[in-house]
Amino acid sequence: MNRPVVVAVTGASGAGYAVRLLDVLVRAGRTVDLITSTAAVQVRREELGLEPGADPADLPTLRESLKKYGYTDDAFAGGDAGEVRVHDLRNVGASIASGSYRTAGMAVCPCSTGTLAAVATGLTTNLVHRAAAVHLKERRKLIVVPRETPLGTIQLANMKTIADAGGVVLPAMPGFYHEPRSMADLIDFVVGRVCDQLEVDVELITRWGEAGSA
Repeated sequence: MNRPVVVAVTGASGAGYAVRLLDVLVRAGRTVDLITSTAAVQVRREELGLEPGADPADLPTLRESLKKYGYTDDAFAGGDAGEVRVHDLRNVGASIASGSYRTAGMAVCPCSTGTLAAVATGLTTNLVHRAAAVHLKERRKLIVVPRETPLGTIQLANMKTIADAGGVVLPAMPGFYHEPRSMADLIDFVVGRVCDQLEVDVELITRWGEAGSA
């Protein structure tokens, strides 16, 4: 049986990455434990037009918001075989705050520099921080997807600390060898790489060396 995946959405730019990751995981049949930070709600409004009170697990509305990036209805085919369980950011007593709750891994997508610093220093003031700390201490897969540029020495040092602790630092840096034709292709490149790290089998892009790759 597939264990659930934890997805944390924080206040960095890149709300489209988070929405597409949630969509892909659910269509792949995975249960997702979702945490959304306060800042992420604001970013989601500015980048996707979603109101602050919108249900973070309302997949039809979330998918509709992605169409501005070039997604079509065909991109969401396959139905929803999984489910989303929403957790309150303030609930540090949630299931995912405990090491006894087994998961297949956690992705912080996108990961703000503030969250990056909290994870690197072991700060656990909310459920995102606590769940990330649990994944590191339990030696489970933790993927952070920072979206910031340029990067200063503090951010780089925090990334190294997380990598040294066993986390995966996967910046939102899409490739171009798959000949992207839309923003959707660029988003899918990053989301596909996150899914690879979570060992969730999805085929969102042409991989290097496959037919049609440059």
